[in-house]
Amino acid sequence: MELNKSKFQIWLRESITLKMLVVGFLFLVLLIPLVFAQDLITERKARQQEVINEINGKWGNPVTLTGPIFKVPYKTQKETRIFNKETDSYEIKHEEVTHYAYFLPETVKFDSEIESKPLNRSIYKSVVFTSDTEITGDFPELRLNHENIIPEDILWEKATLIMQTSNLKGIRNNVSITLNGQTYEMNPIYDKSAMNTLESEPVKDLAARIQDPGHFQMHLEINGSERMRYIPVGRTTLASMSSDWKSPKFDGMFLPEDGSREITSEGFKADWKVLQINRQFEQIFYNELPDLRKFAFGSDLIIPVNEYVKSERASKYGAMVIGLTLLVFLLIQLVSRIYIHPFQYVMIGLALVMFYTLLISISEHSSFMTAYLVASVSVIGLITLYSRTILKGFKFSLLIAAALTSLYGFLYIILQLEDYALLVGSIGLFVILAIVMFATKRIDWNR
Repeated sequence: MELNKSKFQIWLRESITLKMLVVGFLFLVLLIPLVFAQDLITERKARQQEVINEINGKWGNPVTLTGPIFKVPYKTQKETRIFNKETDSYEIKHEEVTHYAYFLPETVKFDSEIESKPLNRSIYKSVVFTSDTEITGDFPELRLNHENIIPEDILWEKATLIMQTSNLKGIRNNVSITLNGQTYEMNPIYDKSAMNTLESEPVKDLAARIQDPGHFQMHLEINGSERMRYIPVGRTTLASMSSDWKSPKFDGMFLPEDGSREITSEGFKADWKVLQINRQFEQIFYNELPDLRKFAFGSDLIIPVNEYVKSERASKYGAMVIGLTLLVFLLIQLVSRIYIHPFQYVMIGLALVMFYTLLISISEHSSFMTAYLVASVSVIGLITLYSRTILKGFKFSLLIAAALTSLYGFLYIILQLEDYALLVGSIGLFVILAIVMFATKRIDWNR
């Protein structure tokens, strides 16, 4: 009986299959704290975005502008059939209804000077800016071609100029527009448009100038954050943007003109040109102005290094790091016949998970490179010292240190090579597989 018990104990200690099953099970168990670490990174990233949104909301939201648009009211007659119980017949009731026609400009040019300003709250940073924008252009002949509109029903004396913006709160000057030498104040109105609307007082003597409404000019100072965009309302829309921000991201439906982009250490410049044929909407709208934001173009002002994104990417390789490290210890155990208790495997795995909590906490107060260096050296040092007590000497401990250093160095290279991460990662994993295959070719797997 005792002989059988002794054989069973020897089998427990010597069976390669059992050791692999145990290490595989422990690997799956260690994925649980790894998920907790990934959730922590996601939570901190969400907190960062929450603070940035709060900062931006107080300073000024992302900016989108339309430029001036003529708003011309006109009357139509509405007929309604009403049943009269006294005469037992239907009567026709005529009602006068006011509608609006919206004339987009013939040409419009946006010229923006953007001064950026990083704002900090606690450990979080947001990019805000102040834009100084000149808007100039011309209107075409104001001709209402709708078949149901007769000239006598057009209320030229009540025609106004409007413009729309996504960020009414950020405007820093009293907005006015000059048309043919006449200046009109523009004030916000309440309507159901997708963006905030500014409207002028009625334009003077417009009926006499409908064939050539003239040249317009306006100036706008506005606080914003994250992005500055324009909607190409002109038959020809030109835009010029310059800023002291060094990391623009040209986005939207249209990119800058070829050769117009200049990005230096002192900032950037870019020019756009959009024709009516390039975007799918007409120059006159009736009844209401549609939401044209999807046609907007411009630039985002981005923070190039986001520590949370890098930490999140690093954590996605966590399973690979844990699996390869446990594999190294398993191979050492098989080659040296040194017994490693499952509890010791768990401690090594938890140390590897701690790398990500150290990484995210340190990177919130320093650069990612510093945080990565401190976290990796700490974990490598801890596991190396711990493995010395397990493996009874420095020989295998130094092998562990070299393996972990190579692994974390390889991971850091992958994190820096965004465009070539898949290629470099695939080659690296292939090399690791080849090393494992040749390192294990003399192991007696039948034990």
